[in-house]
Amino acid sequence: MRRRLVKVTSVLLIVSTVISVYLLEPNWTSHTVKALNNQSGKLPELVPIAGSFKEGGYDEYVSKHKNAPMDGQPIIIEGENYSKVQGMKVSVLENYKGEHGKSILTQDTGEITWTFDAMQDGLYNLSMKFYSEPGKQSDIERELRIDGALPFNEAISLTFNRIWKNEKQTFDRDDRGNDLVPNQVEVPMWQQTQMKDSTGFYEEPFLFYLSKGKHSLSLTSVKEPLVIDQLKLSPPDTTPSYKEVASTYTKNGYEPVQGVLIKLQAEQALYKSSPNLLPYNDHASPAVEPFHVSKLRNNAMGGWGWRLPGQWIEWEIDVPQEGLYQMAFKNRQNYMSGMSVLRTMYIDGKLPFKELQYVPFPYGTSWQMNVIGQSEGEPYLFHLAKGKHRIRMEVTLGELAPILRSVQSSILALNAMYREIISYTGTVPDTFRDYNLEQRIPTMTEVFREQSKQLELIAERMEGPSGTSDERTAIIRTIIYQLNNMADNPESVPSRIDTFKTNVGALGSWMLSINEQPLALDYLVVSSPKAKLPKPEASSWTKLVTGAKSFAASFYENYDDFSGVQAGGQSVSVWVTSARDQAQVIKRLVDDSFTEKTGIHVNLKLVSGDVLLPSTVAGKGPDIALQVGNDLPVNYASRSALVDLSAFEGFSEIEKQFSPSAMVPYAYKGGYYALPEQQTFPVLFYRKDILENELHLKVPQTWNDVYEMLPILQKHNLQFGLPQKPLDSLGNDLVNTNIITLPPNPALAMFLFQHGGQFYKDGGKASDLDSETAIGQFKQWTDFYVNYKIPIAADFANRFRTGEMPIGITDYTMYNKLSVFAPEIKGLWSFAPVPGTVGEDGTLHREVGSGGSASVMFEHTKNKEAAWAFLKWWTGTDTQIAYGRQMEIRMGASARYPTANLQALAALPWPTKDYQKLKEQLRWVQGIPEVPGGYLTGRNIDNAFRRIVVQGDDPRETVDNYVRIMNEEITLKRKEFHIPDKK
Repeated sequence: MRRRLVKVTSVLLIVSTVISVYLLEPNWTSHTVKALNNQSGKLPELVPIAGSFKEGGYDEYVSKHKNAPMDGQPIIIEGENYSKVQGMKVSVLENYKGEHGKSILTQDTGEITWTFDAMQDGLYNLSMKFYSEPGKQSDIERELRIDGALPFNEAISLTFNRIWKNEKQTFDRDDRGNDLVPNQVEVPMWQQTQMKDSTGFYEEPFLFYLSKGKHSLSLTSVKEPLVIDQLKLSPPDTTPSYKEVASTYTKNGYEPVQGVLIKLQAEQALYKSSPNLLPYNDHASPAVEPFHVSKLRNNAMGGWGWRLPGQWIEWEIDVPQEGLYQMAFKNRQNYMSGMSVLRTMYIDGKLPFKELQYVPFPYGTSWQMNVIGQSEGEPYLFHLAKGKHRIRMEVTLGELAPILRSVQSSILALNAMYREIISYTGTVPDTFRDYNLEQRIPTMTEVFREQSKQLELIAERMEGPSGTSDERTAIIRTIIYQLNNMADNPESVPSRIDTFKTNVGALGSWMLSINEQPLALDYLVVSSPKAKLPKPEASSWTKLVTGAKSFAASFYENYDDFSGVQAGGQSVSVWVTSARDQAQVIKRLVDDSFTEKTGIHVNLKLVSGDVLLPSTVAGKGPDIALQVGNDLPVNYASRSALVDLSAFEGFSEIEKQFSPSAMVPYAYKGGYYALPEQQTFPVLFYRKDILENELHLKVPQTWNDVYEMLPILQKHNLQFGLPQKPLDSLGNDLVNTNIITLPPNPALAMFLFQHGGQFYKDGGKASDLDSETAIGQFKQWTDFYVNYKIPIAADFANRFRTGEMPIGITDYTMYNKLSVFAPEIKGLWSFAPVPGTVGEDGTLHREVGSGGSASVMFEHTKNKEAAWAFLKWWTGTDTQIAYGRQMEIRMGASARYPTANLQALAALPWPTKDYQKLKEQLRWVQGIPEVPGGYLTGRNIDNAFRRIVVQGDDPRETVDNYVRIMNEEITLKRKEFHIPDKK
């Protein structure tokens, strides 16, 4: 009896284990596809808690009009029938680019308005037929207003993609036999697109409510010109299910084709929505086509670059006969562990059936063959007529969209509560004090419980039936526990406020990572149903053999050498000290433009920044070095290591390409020893939602405005930020990422220049920081820290994101970082010129100092004329535009290039209003001179600052002591380099 009981128990355990394994489905996103099998075809909604809608957001807007009918008559608005124009000139075009009738060309600034009548109340989709007029090669952006008001917050930024393609479908190769990444060219064409959310947080096109009667519709230009043919308001379309479509196959007598297998390499895409979608080399498996053991081949498409909602790639196939086909994709999705990524699939521009709205590609470390529909049983069949067809795959979030919206809402609510808490406790609360927060903030515990409940729903939805927490929900579970515990023990909140802020920040980072849906493709197959498909992976023996060959090739292949094989003629050696992406772009530009036109060969090498000095001393350095710090040219020129570029013919014309301030750091003994590449300078960033809506403050124009603002900020324990160190083009600390001398503090430079001060006097013979003006501004600068207790060191991006520092001054390259790093505050922040000082004549002075990088020519260069030709080409307007756009193509908006070339800066894809702000600040930028021995200036400014702020020393005495040290070093270097006292 006991044995039987044991056997029965064992069987039950085995059965329960099998059931558990079955239920613990690792690819939770497949539930999205299963949800589409219901009658409505809609995903189950994530029911938000009361009041959790983002104020003014689309969710709130739709909830107000959820009972409105959606069966109204379509309304067509012809573009030429506009009623009002403000701030732009509109041109009416006849039969433009093959489109019969009239259309209008709208500019990249201003507003255009149409009036129309709605025959009945209802919700409508809005679509537009447009032509992507050539501009700055960025996506087109517009702001939409109905009856003069934003219908919802998301309407402030409606994005319309340009269409791109590879310049060539056959890939060029360099001198070493490696495939080059193809140039991306725009394909302007007419498009019909519906207004939808560019972030992908809302899967369906926006719905707009119209009451019966007369209305107005306005489009405000944010970025890029646009040709508009017509706008159309219509009720939402319905898409049939696969079951309904399959029944029409039988009804129409469509039969599966026999003996057809068409393979199309994914890198041979016809069109794409973004120039970032580049073919690339995947060397992980010899089964990827084409493959070479040692050479680079463009054999895969998508990958990490194909991850953002709304990005699409389109291929064209030619089928030999009409009939029913199956489709498969050889893919690898080794990015999102335990998850599937989703794509929406279109055939000839249409969604054939609802199930294709969310096509899953599950996680796997190897290449897989994904037959569309096979995860649901039998593969889906597609009816294709004989001839050419287009297959488009678009990144979509699927079930993640409502999750991310809810997380975004929670982050904003929790950050708002954090700011309210620190308004009483400060950022470093007294652990021995009882702040009585539950009495001071009656809603605190309620917010904690509500947000905990909402995050619990999110966690449960992500974990699926298994209910098992893993890395996908770990941070959510951590915050849930903390919120519940703080709600139960409100007296513990002050002591845990820092951990609370860290966890909310981590949730924001989680949201940023989970929003990305990368997928790599090798090829796609259109075939007869149940055709034998190629194996996605190579055999173990093939992997072993190719691995051995690749290892052997690693001894003679040098992928950091971009010089190729020289075939005689003039040549120059150029070293790049940044990264491989930059070097590859430069190499392509050199081959396509410089060498082809001049015949001068360029030996391009990617090197570490710290090898430049020893190689120069050893006499083995390059002819030209790119992207060197501002401190290097004078440092090397004083040792006769660099060439005076002002002696070359045409220098005066080249110099006009830059702001005079950009040339200042490279001036030495009457000459110039570098040409500027990048120029950065501070601007004022501010959170509109906090500054204007919560605190009811205006953007400060003068420092007196700042002084009046500081007590209000401090009353709420919020902070004002001053610049501390220069940033690179990605918004990161330049001093920590490059080996350069510590430059003078940007805040001191700003105060000094606004009051007519200077860093050096008598032509650089001595420091001028002991002048009355400089000491006064040194005191003004340090008083911000002594009297107003602004933080000495702060991570501006993080504090700005949480709202703890809702206003601050930093390099304008922070714009790049915030655009990508903090998606949850998109549209809630902006920037402006820095606060200024009113001069005696009433002029508002907004001077700031600048940083940057440069290109130099070394004295040992044999062919100086060829090297000068390269420098002229590299810093020229056309090359800087091409380089800036190519970097943004490869790395996205976070890599927007801060070029020093003024015309190139204007041509980069900045929103028009933002560029105008940069242009205004650029008027006031001043260069910071470099002098021999000046490397102690920045270091001793920092030392003096810390003695005054941290140790409480007297400003005048401290500055005098450190100026003495600076002057001794400057004098010593002038004697060492035999620099005469005369200017």
